[in-house]
Amino acid sequence: MPGSQTTRREFIRTTGASLAAASLAATAAEGALQQPPAPPARPFGYAIVGIGSLAESDILPAFAVTRHARLTGLVSGDLDKAKQVAAQYGVPERGIYSYDTFDRIADNPDIDAVYIVLPNNLHAEYTIRAHKAGKHVLVEKPMANTVAECESMMAAAAEAKRELMVAYRLRYEPFTQEMIRLGRERELGAIRALGCEAGFRIGNPNQWRLSKSAAGGGSMMDIGIYAVNAARYLSGEEPVEVMATESTDRNDPRFKEVEDTIHFHMRFPSGVIASCISSYNVMLNRYRVYADRGSYEMEPAWNRTGLRMRVLRGSTVEHRHLPQRNHFALMMDHLAESVANGTTPLTDGRDGLNDLRVIEAVYESARTGRPVPLA
Repeated sequence: MPGSQTTRREFIRTTGASLAAASLAATAAEGALQQPPAPPARPFGYAIVGIGSLAESDILPAFAVTRHARLTGLVSGDLDKAKQVAAQYGVPERGIYSYDTFDRIADNPDIDAVYIVLPNNLHAEYTIRAHKAGKHVLVEKPMANTVAECESMMAAAAEAKRELMVAYRLRYEPFTQEMIRLGRERELGAIRALGCEAGFRIGNPNQWRLSKSAAGGGSMMDIGIYAVNAARYLSGEEPVEVMATESTDRNDPRFKEVEDTIHFHMRFPSGVIASCISSYNVMLNRYRVYADRGSYEMEPAWNRTGLRMRVLRGSTVEHRHLPQRNHFALMMDHLAESVANGTTPLTDGRDGLNDLRVIEAVYESARTGRPVPLA
């Protein structure tokens, strides 16, 4: 997401889909994925909406290694900056838009999709406008600030007959996929418990991430969502109950409107409990799966690069070595392939909606001190 502080960028550099993952694994086991998917007939064009720090540092450079995606548009409130970036990446002048002229993307056949990299409170508006313009959408996490907004975004996608995908980049990289495989294939037996921890020390108290109206909340909406999404895809289940406790110093100028640290537990239908932490004050970057015959973990777990994975069986520790891939390139290519093949993206709108349902329940539980059931 654009607009950041140095601490968060350093954390990210050094440091959503529920049951669809199980369905994908089952399909592969049946041999249906033995043939590679057909590539798009032509490179799939993206317009990047919001060229803040994340777009500049990670998303735009990723186009150098995409297989099916290309950069064909830029949307920004700073047209001088947009023109400079366009010149750097070879975007034609007809592909440059302001927020006021955004809807004109409907007339640009080179733009197949938009990648929305704006503050959270703008995700729903620009997703709906993009769908009305006939474009597919890749939107940064969290999908929106509320469940109701997520539902409106999904309705717009359905009406436009276009795909809506949430940018859960980790679902497309090899280490996370291997963690999921170990659980699905029960290599160490049945999963018994999960631990998911995500946090960093946030800086500037005036940034939009610490504004309730812009961000929708604090650490849960920004970094804690990684823990929520991981618990869901590692377990392969949707939680049935949430219990949470908040710890926030309201005298800290960073936390006048939003929460700092939340400890929360998610209970799943199988009986598995995920113990999770979300924090804006502590560096947390790990998840671990506890199974019958050992455990397996990633630390760091949320990085762009440098991910590390270990499998523990008794006193034996095995380090898994897997290729480091560009998460953003993999993700943008996936939407291109999904559209070309008429398939639903792995991290679709339902995945984003399910995370927001959990987060809303976490906030309710932290406020009331009681467990909150999830239908």
